[in-house]
Amino acid sequence: MKSYRFLTPPTIYYGIGALESSCDKLSDLGNRPLLVTDKVMTDIGYVNKLVNYLEKQKVAVSLFNEVNTEPTDHYIENGLHLFKENHCDFLIALGGGSPIDVAKAISIMVSNPGKIQDYMGLGKVQQEGPPIVAIPTTSGTGSEVTQFTIITDTKNDIKMLIGSEYIVPKIAINDPILTISVPPGITAATGIDALTHAIEAYTSRRHQPLADIFALSSIKRISKYLRRAWANGDDKKARSEMMLAALEAGMAFNNSSVTIVHGMSRPLGALFHIPHGISNAVLLPACLEYAIMGLPERFVDVAKAIGVCVNNLSDLDFAKEGVMQIKKLCEDIEIPSISGLGIDKNAFMKQLDKMASDALASCSPYNNAGKPSNEVIIKIYEQSF
Repeated sequence: MKSYRFLTPPTIYYGIGALESSCDKLSDLGNRPLLVTDKVMTDIGYVNKLVNYLEKQKVAVSLFNEVNTEPTDHYIENGLHLFKENHCDFLIALGGGSPIDVAKAISIMVSNPGKIQDYMGLGKVQQEGPPIVAIPTTSGTGSEVTQFTIITDTKNDIKMLIGSEYIVPKIAINDPILTISVPPGITAATGIDALTHAIEAYTSRRHQPLADIFALSSIKRISKYLRRAWANGDDKKARSEMMLAALEAGMAFNNSSVTIVHGMSRPLGALFHIPHGISNAVLLPACLEYAIMGLPERFVDVAKAIGVCVNNLSDLDFAKEGVMQIKKLCEDIEIPSISGLGIDKNAFMKQLDKMASDALASCSPYNNAGKPSNEVIIKIYEQSF
């Protein structure tokens, strides 16, 4: 076996009650955090709950609760101003992937010059910023354990992937109780987002043994528990398993990377303002039909993790059966097609060339075993519509 590097946060707290049991550790990072969140978290009481915990530790919180859509460069500018104005010394992100991604980008800009656009790509961040605590309230993005952030460049209508080990959160707190209030549609989209992370990590050209363990475990959990969490949000067992699955998938793709689905979902989300999890979910079935041709033996393992048990099939046919089961899962939890999102067909077709170009420019599709051409990308977009 060749040598590998596996990157994770220094500390992860997980399980029911993890938020309350870990809050006394946050003061180790500083005493003036900027809390990056959204108005939903404020309205349902999670912000007050967290602030009360922190005030008991004599931690003075500055609140930035404007992140109410997909993360954009404007949020970074506003949050950075507030961080500096209040002399903050670390960041806490509470919410779905958007607040966590915004907190990561603010951390970059506190310690690095220029604009956030200057850091699009991998390894461009030169200085480590203030530490980050990530507290996810959905089971999907895995951003609480990764070195990546995705920020929309509003001028150019592109979602910028920024990667740096400097933005891996110092502490991740995964408390499934925080996901109980998530509605079925978001439960479905974020769950398929996590499944996409796990499958892409396992079938990436950059896959590695330790990440493989987390990826397959995540696929098994999601296959077993996503329908339950979608059907009954109060099911604490299903919520706990889905949060653990999303965390596992995050650690897997953080080290093995993603492939064609993510490469194609970013342009789709940027141009038509679709949340990240949904844009992944609507593309996943068609992308997998293409991807299995490159590494069918890896997709056999994926199919087995999903629960496929059929004798006397070739690797390719067994892998295809796995894709069929994923399609059924998407149907069962009411994942729509692209047209089902209300996107106009003519407007969509006009953007095909740009979406394909932007997808390939991200380089994520090239982690796929069968490197897709521009024509293949366009065909998958059309098929997904």
